[in-house]
Order: sequence, then structure tokens, then C-alpha cells
Amino acid sequence: MSKPLLIGAVAYTPNVVPIWEGFRDYFADGPVETDFVLFSNYGRQVDALLDGVVDIAWNTNLAWVRTVLQTDGKCRALAMRDNDLAFQTVFAARAGSGFADLSDLRGRRVALGSRDSAQAAILPVQYLREAGLGDDEVELVRLDSDLGKHGDTGRSELDAIRVLLDEDADAVALGANTWKALAADELMSDALEAFWTSPEYCHCNFTALETLDPDVYEPWVEHLLAMSWDDPELRPLMELEGLERKWVRPDLDGYASLFKAVEDQRIPARW
Repeated sequence: MSKPLLIGAVAYTPNVVPIWEGFRDYFADGPVETDFVLFSNYGRQVDALLDGVVDIAWNTNLAWVRTVLQTDGKCRALAMRDNDLAFQTVFAARAGSGFADLSDLRGRRVALGSRDSAQAAILPVQYLREAGLGDDEVELVRLDSDLGKHGDTGRSELDAIRVLLDEDADAVALGANTWKALAADELMSDALEAFWTSPEYCHCNFTALETLDPDVYEPWVEHLLAMSWDDPELRPLMELEGLERKWVRPDLDGYASLFKAVEDQRIPARW
């Protein structure tokens, strides 16, 4: 390509800028020069990918699903973080709740994060339904405090926890990363208890349209996968982006549960 490969990412935290500046520097010495564009929300990012403004989008799982639906599958997932392969949702309650399973939530209030968060809203609703709890059997308390960012900021999940601690809800649904951070906090770990954890599913991936030349994206992916956790210059960058140790090829089977949830809940393919 005569121009840099352009990556789209959502600016959900100030750390996004140094992350992508670091990626740009890393790829400056690679086979494909790379630059980036930041968006305020995933709707604009997906539109930019579909319109050819960016070549690759760093998508959440919901943004991936919506890209697939809007292109009739004429897109491809290129790579993901190692921990994107095994994401989970945790249902938690105040310590001593006595809850043992989702069925215990019948007639209860469940606090959810933003309605466009797969881990803290969309999939939790699906898990409740699969447990036999219809919309009229559980009161959903929705905290739509970061719409457009698909729960990336974690703000709506923290708002949901506050509702739980204030006893305005009986349970809360959280992404596993949020729960892990809470469990490391001694006060929070004493106040809350997890009582149900979902099956694993996939989260973010780099998404491209089928029109992107494999001779361009394959060398880019190979250079991405070559990022080494043991490199003292690269490790801080990888830690900022939330990797466990490495980039990996995607596992598309891990999105099946979210595709089903989007269909069953009639969530629109477009914003």
C-alpha cells in the first residue's frame, strides 16, 4: 500500500492515545506502516469501516456481530488478545445473600450495565432467559451511563454495583475483568460474593472487510502476533491494552452465544 494501514479504535479512556501511538511506532519497523483514528463510539467506528474510512477496526464483540450482520458476513476477524478467547460474565450479590443459582433471582431485582454491553447486559439477559426467567419474572435495573462504548469504560458496571450496595438491587451482572478487579479490593471482596459464572465467550477482535487484500493484512497480523511479552519495551504497551501475554488468531465459535442473544432480543444491527 502507498499509504499507511489505518486502524480505528474507540477512545474510551485517556490510555487509548499512548496505546495506539505505541502500536504505530511498533509497526513503523514492520512490513506494513500503520496509523490510527480514534472514534467517540463504536457506531461511528463500524460506519467508518463499512465506508472505507479505516482499513481495520478494533471492535468489541457486539461491534463484530453488528459488522457481520451489516455486511452479510463479508468481513473477517484478524486477531484478538489471548484473554478475549475466554471472557465470562459473573453474577454477584451482597455477601450472605444465599443465592446459589440464577433461578434464585425469580422475583428479584438485577442491576445491569449499559444496554449495549455484551458482558454486563445483553448476555446476562440471555442467561436469565435460559434459566427460565422471563422479562416479567425479574426486574432489570439498567444503568446506561456509557452508551456507545459497549461497556468498555466499566462505568456502568460500577454504577450497577453502587445500586446493589445501596440495596436498590438484589444482584448484579458484571464482566469477569470487573469482578476480578473488585475481588482484589479487600473491602469489596468482603461486601460482595459471586454465585454464578457464565460459560466462556469471545470478546474483542480486529475486524476487516473482505475487500482488504490478504497480501496487506496477513503481514500485518503476523507482525502483531510477533509482539513479545518478554520485550521490556513492548510489555508495558501490551499491559495497557489488557493482554495476558500475547495476541492470537480468533475463534469465531466464541461469538455464537452473542449472535443468538442479539437475534433473540431483537437488538438492531445498526445504531
